[in-house]
Amino acid sequence: MPQTRGIPRPVSRALADIGSHLATWRRLQQLTAGQVGDRAGVSRATVQRLEAGDGASLENTLRIARALGVMDLLVAAVDPYSTDVGRLRADQELPQRVRQPGRKRRDGDAES
Repeated sequence: MPQTRGIPRPVSRALADIGSHLATWRRLQQLTAGQVGDRAGVSRATVQRLEAGDGASLENTLRIARALGVMDLLVAAVDPYSTDVGRLRADQELPQRVRQPGRKRRDGDAES
């Protein structure tokens, strides 16, 4: 797969891996890209582009994963509380926003 300008190599590899995995799920279920696209509400070309590692929007990726029955696996993969750090901090109250340390407020800035 050619390196897309501006996309870091690890991201390109992840796009290729996710695309390959989704293509394998599709083939295991003996579905065509067109059938998955119909079920997901996206074009066949979008399914093929994602499977080729060229990426798709997060929404379309989730639509395709849902059509293949694996959306819950993707969602669970990014659950912060499934990690050691997340479980250790599960009882802590999370801040509403995270600010850069050491940044000084200007006099005119309102407190939020």
